[in-house]
Amino acid sequence: MDEPVPKQPESKPVCVVVERRAIESRWQDHAWRVVDVLPGAPETAPWTVLAEAPGLTRWLAGTAEVTIYPGETANYKFNLESPTPSVYVVLRRSDREPGMRLLAVTVDPGEAHAHADTGDDLVESLPLPVPLQAWLAEFVATHHVERRRYKRERDRADPEALAVRDRSGRWSQGWDEDE
Repeated sequence: MDEPVPKQPESKPVCVVVERRAIESRWQDHAWRVVDVLPGAPETAPWTVLAEAPGLTRWLAGTAEVTIYPGETANYKFNLESPTPSVYVVLRRSDREPGMRLLAVTVDPGEAHAHADTGDDLVESLPLPVPLQAWLAEFVATHHVERRRYKRERDRADPEALAVRDRSGRWSQGWDEDE
């Protein structure tokens, strides 16, 4: 007899490459961009400079865990079925050099949207690397359960709900009937 599959979250490490590019703007002098997400966790320290050129610096921002949960498979399935399955990287401003920190990496579009709603985080999507896509697809195939959507019925309107009782307890329309 088959043993039930334990419904535990799973994690995989990824490393993130970002760049800061000089721009001409009256509001800021540079822009941040996520360049790549690579499966695995290299031994390189976070914020190691990978390349420098005039007006451009590229860093290995660090390593993050992509954690997936059995209860969120509908979001993962939506991501996998999209024209370009994506991985989302969340960067947040920091007082320490170089001015940003790696906050999160996720494959859940809902989680990415929540970070984007704060307005303080830089959220960028990149194509989901093939090894992560295969891992995510296997997880969804194992744990996803289609749930029936229920449409809530509206309550019937009560015509007396907005009526007003006068002092004698009779229903009235809310205006004095003597006038």
